[in-house]
Amino acid sequence: MDIERARLAERYPRVRQFSEQLCEPLEIEDYGLQTVVEASPPKWHLAHVSWFYETFLLRPLLSGYQVFHPRFEYLFNSYYEQTGTGFWPRPERGLLSRPRVAEVYDYRHHVDAAMTCLIAECPERDWPTLASRLEIGLNHEQQHQELLITDIKRHFAHNPLRPAYRADLPMSPIGDPEPIVWQSHAGGLTQIGAVADGFHFDNESPRHRVFLEPFALADRPVTNGEFLAFIQDGGYGNSALWLSDGWAEVRKNGWRAPLYWEERDGEWSLMTLAGMRPLNPAESVCHVSYYEADAYATWAGKRLPTEAEWEQVAAGRPIEGHFVDDGWLHPRPAGRAAGPKQLFGDVWEWTGSAYLPYPGYRAAAGALGEYNGKFMCNQMVMRGGSCATSRDHVRATYRNFFYPNERWQFKGFRLAETLS
Repeated sequence: MDIERARLAERYPRVRQFSEQLCEPLEIEDYGLQTVVEASPPKWHLAHVSWFYETFLLRPLLSGYQVFHPRFEYLFNSYYEQTGTGFWPRPERGLLSRPRVAEVYDYRHHVDAAMTCLIAECPERDWPTLASRLEIGLNHEQQHQELLITDIKRHFAHNPLRPAYRADLPMSPIGDPEPIVWQSHAGGLTQIGAVADGFHFDNESPRHRVFLEPFALADRPVTNGEFLAFIQDGGYGNSALWLSDGWAEVRKNGWRAPLYWEERDGEWSLMTLAGMRPLNPAESVCHVSYYEADAYATWAGKRLPTEAEWEQVAAGRPIEGHFVDDGWLHPRPAGRAAGPKQLFGDVWEWTGSAYLPYPGYRAAAGALGEYNGKFMCNQMVMRGGSCATSRDHVRATYRNFFYPNERWQFKGFRLAETLS
């Protein structure tokens, strides 16, 4: 237990500090922005992750703990019904000018001081509960660090000035993509899902058997240049390529390109966290919905891989790619390395699999059981992480999930095909 206690005592402040580091480029006016329902204000993210530790660790496990503010449990609860406190409506998070940003940081530091005490002094009888919940809390905060980045990008893109979050971000040389190399896989009976060792979310288990038909997988995700060819061929105007719900989204929202793409005088550029930049044909396309990924795959005569196919290829491979740790905050070209490329990092990859429970799955009892299980309906699975994900947060079994019309995350895709 002493080794585990020391590990968590080191990891907790490191994760917490990174959240605040991500906010350093912001002006005070940026902290309260909420331009769309799905993207929350930075101030809310900073407070919500602190609410998580306070609700699930400090209040039940630290004797004599005093909450920072009695109404914060209502303001900064996200969706947990079983806490009994209710929660402020998600679409109205940007309407709260108070608490002030300084008070939110005071809240974080209040929680941090108490958590440091709890980790150091937690009695042995409570340690298994603390360690389990703290791992969830730290991974939960890393999820919100990614949301901080993607939500800031969404808010800044709403501004006609197209402001930069960080104007100093590096930029890949503009070039053409390397040709796709198709890699065949025999399929057969395999297993997917997390093993017992190491942290994983409950939706990654139980490990179970699946049967795969022979298939081929592209060695890299689809690029901007390839997606531009789809656009130029009238892809957004051809209803035959689209699922019915996807075509309805195209017509309702006037989609004609991925989110953040802009055309002026026949030249394409896109909004990045460094402001507007020219479209780089070699970079992985991102900010596309599941519907756009599926329509492109249909246009190309291919399909999206299932999550089982994706995991079989990714299993056992090193977690290599471009992550938030690298400081680019934008996808990079795949390069010329042999074998499957960019399975991890750069862009989350849409799969053709609905987000459903694995055989034998049971959500945990109580409010923490609401973390994943109650969302297993009407969403699609994504795999691999993105340029806004922390490297130590992803693994081959990680299941992310989003509604098929959503685009504001760094979402891309690679192609697959069934072999006869």
